[in-house]
Amino acid sequence: MQFLLAFAVAAPLLGAVAALLPAPPGLKGKSPEQAVLRHGVTVTGVILAAAIALTLGFDHGTPSRFQATTDISWIPALNVRIHLGIDGISLPLLLMTALLFFLCALYSYFKLPAGPSPKAFVALLLVLESGTLATFAVLDLLLFFLAFEMVLIPMYFLIARWGGAQRQAAAWKFILYTLLGSVVMLLGLLLIGLNSGTFDMVTLATDNGRELSHTTQLLAVLTIGIGLAVKTPMWPLHSWLPDAHTAAPTVGSVLLAGVLLKMGTYGFVRILLPATPDGMAAFAPYLGAFAAVGIVYGSLACLSLARKGNKGDLKRLIAYSSVGHMGFVLLGIASMTPTGVNGALFANIAHGLITGLLFFLVGALKDRYGTADLDTLSGVTGAALYGRAPRFGAFLAFAAVASLGLPGLAGFWGEMLALFGAFDPAEGLSRPAFLTYMAFGAFGTLLTAAYLLIVVRRVCMGDPKSGPELVLADVQRYEFAAWTPLAALTVLAGLWPAVLLGLTDPAVQKLLAGGNS
Repeated sequence: MQFLLAFAVAAPLLGAVAALLPAPPGLKGKSPEQAVLRHGVTVTGVILAAAIALTLGFDHGTPSRFQATTDISWIPALNVRIHLGIDGISLPLLLMTALLFFLCALYSYFKLPAGPSPKAFVALLLVLESGTLATFAVLDLLLFFLAFEMVLIPMYFLIARWGGAQRQAAAWKFILYTLLGSVVMLLGLLLIGLNSGTFDMVTLATDNGRELSHTTQLLAVLTIGIGLAVKTPMWPLHSWLPDAHTAAPTVGSVLLAGVLLKMGTYGFVRILLPATPDGMAAFAPYLGAFAAVGIVYGSLACLSLARKGNKGDLKRLIAYSSVGHMGFVLLGIASMTPTGVNGALFANIAHGLITGLLFFLVGALKDRYGTADLDTLSGVTGAALYGRAPRFGAFLAFAAVASLGLPGLAGFWGEMLALFGAFDPAEGLSRPAFLTYMAFGAFGTLLTAAYLLIVVRRVCMGDPKSGPELVLADVQRYEFAAWTPLAALTVLAGLWPAVLLGLTDPAVQKLLAGGNS
């Protein structure tokens, strides 16, 4: 177990180096391009196998205990250690990350985005995987920061070199926003580490802020929270996200929504809730307010983009939907209750599966039609997916109803638990304020249903005979292979939520109790 976790974090880096080297004789296949893309599928597949083995070997009877741990001194002068470990909070995120990267590598093998060298593409993808897996596995504040920053450069180049229109501007906006947020976050991490005498997350969680003054906790939550909120992204620090999603290649959008956004909310749960409880309690009402506004704002923006005549880009619409969905995650965290935090963690996983599937679908739709403009898809070309490509239309309709939180699918449970957490927040928090946030959240679910049903009606319905003659390819085999696991897991998590909640709840209970089971 210890080796498997270290291997999962480090192997993608070795795979990235190998991707840049010439392919050995006999492994080149039909072309060097095919060889390096197959290399990407192989490495991410091995990492996924390691993540599955970790899940099978994980002691599900004690998910609140860190397992597969490695603890080695790295910088003794600063008491920084290479400390790795997983519990019921981080294991689902680790497994989902490994799955999404494998599916993206598989999809890219058959549909490589236009851009420069495939070797560079695969190498960047693997460096990105290493950084995201490390973020969910490390248990040292400075290592967390390094892993958090490690993903920025690969994602910047994936957008800037393999993206679509306006890719340079979107990439610069992404890197500037996240780097500025990270600088502020580093100050907060140093503030906690230097004042408590340790950067170890387990020790800080057990101490539960007793070594930190109230002022220190307030400053730490403010600075670290800003950096995490940018990555989440929280309204009003979200404006980089729609541009990045619109310009990014399909797999870039899938990973950005499915994995990178989760790094921000994970930091709130793993660092701020246990290490600075008093500071979080002071800022929780404000975090809840921003989350509630973000839910409604994201939904209204999507509703505007979905309306006829507004030239709404489907990728941009789904990006704005992420602002709303991540608002539910932040609302659950702000409640500071086991119910709310479990809801936030469940919504994290549900959003990764469902929105990852949506970006796959919209990317494939754009490849077929040459545009993601909703007016063009529903008007000029007469998309009518139910008639032209019924399996494709079924996938899109399924992802849409899952995203709007239909009971029986994964999106329902996270949002419901987050609202329940706001209904009865932690002791000391203003219940009238959180009831107001809950009302905003409930209104947001109605708006979400409205814009997603409009999208389904405009893109999937209609008479294919009324539009121009158009032969539209239905779901291809490689697309079916990449999309089906996400759809299946969405159903599984919706019908059997105890699979995920059984992992997260004991760990959340311990985390909120100051490290005491």
